[in-house]
Amino acid sequence: MAGYDTNPFADPVDVNPFQDPSVTQITTSGHGNIEEFNPFSENTHLTTTNQKTVPVQPVMPSQPAVLQPSMEPSPQAVAMAAQAGLLQQQEELDRKAAEIERKEKEMRNVNINLRQNNWPPLPPKCPIKPCFYQDFSADIPADYQRTCKMLYYLWMLHSFTLLLNLLACLAYFTQNSNGGVDFGLSILWFIMFTPCAFVCWYRPVYKAFRSDSSFNFFLFFFIFICQIVIYIIQAVGIPHWGDSGWIIALTMTSTNIAVAVIMMVVASFFTVCAVFSLFLLKKVHSLYRRTGASFQRAQEEFSQGVLTNRTVQNAATGAATAAARGAFQDN
Repeated sequence: MAGYDTNPFADPVDVNPFQDPSVTQITTSGHGNIEEFNPFSENTHLTTTNQKTVPVQPVMPSQPAVLQPSMEPSPQAVAMAAQAGLLQQQEELDRKAAEIERKEKEMRNVNINLRQNNWPPLPPKCPIKPCFYQDFSADIPADYQRTCKMLYYLWMLHSFTLLLNLLACLAYFTQNSNGGVDFGLSILWFIMFTPCAFVCWYRPVYKAFRSDSSFNFFLFFFIFICQIVIYIIQAVGIPHWGDSGWIIALTMTSTNIAVAVIMMVVASFFTVCAVFSLFLLKKVHSLYRRTGASFQRAQEEFSQGVLTNRTVQNAATGAATAAARGAFQDN
């Protein structure tokens, strides 16, 4: 009952808080492990025996921020670079153009050397040079080469027949004093018809086959039909026309058989030329229809050839100038 004996109104007993067992235990046991800490010292570290020392990395002094310069070029620099690029491209194009022009000149010179005129075949020492270039394998397509060669052989037969006609008329003149006219005309026909046949109907058909020219086809047809008519007249042999045809050859049978036989041979050659010409005319016409040529194309080729011809241009310019001058003088 001691508890009840205490005076509740008495002063409480002074209690020292540092006497608490938990406090005293900490203060007595941990005092040796705690070092004196000075918060104002830079080298002071709070260390314990149970912790490892962590080295402090030195702090790099801060540097002021530097603005990087802009890498975008100025408009003037861009324009100068573009101009330099264009100049370089222009120089490259000029160099290539010069190279192409040089090669074209070389090829042109080669073509000129390769396509030198080779007809008629004359010796190099001859003062007269060839006038035409002729090469069937190079100029004429394979489908037309055979026909073109046959026309060339026809022209050779034509020339040989005119030469025989000259000799036959000479033989006729030796037996008949009135045959001087025929002999003179036979010389004229040989001199005139031999080159004219080559230029007027053989070369046009050669060009027509070479370049598929409608104008040359029509020119060949027109002149070759006239040539066939001439062959028929020569084969008939009208007296005093300069031809050893059948009529004049038969009239010589009663006078001189040898001369008559010679003239009959020439009349046979004229007949063969006429028949062979009709066959080739039909052959060329069939090839012409397969090429797609037409009269309209021939007109266009003719007009283009006339307009681009330097001689025609000069003549037209001279005529126009003279007309204008006359008009001004009249005024």
